[in-house]
Amino acid sequence: MESFFLKVISSDKVFFEGRCKSLVVPTPDGQKGILAHHENMVIAVEIGELVLTPEEGEPITAVVSKGFVEILNNQVAVLVNSAERPEDIDVLRAREAEERAKEQLRQKQSIQEYHLSQASLARAMNRLKASKNRRK
Repeated sequence: MESFFLKVISSDKVFFEGRCKSLVVPTPDGQKGILAHHENMVIAVEIGELVLTPEEGEPITAVVSKGFVEILNNQVAVLVNSAERPEDIDVLRAREAEERAKEQLRQKQSIQEYHLSQASLARAMNRLKASKNRRK
């Protein structure tokens, strides 16, 4: 099977760098699949689960936050605020973040603060969902 070069970069580290057979990313319209020789484009990434299949080995799942994907000449760059494996998620910390975000949403806020609280809640819930799926 043909492959492409992939680099997944979060704000604090390079999550993955190497050859891949496929990539599935969460987008505003659902999930988008990317294979070798995909058309050049830029795609928005939403909070959710990214699944990449390296040339050698098993698929790798990552819980990602918002960002974007750039596809150019059979090379793919994924730039997101955060990317982590479900098994690396601190469930207690994620639950605390969820509670903080819910409390902030209950308070009177500006529109900007409200949207930030919504994003925090979505990230926390996504992390908890991914960690539960991993434990099953």
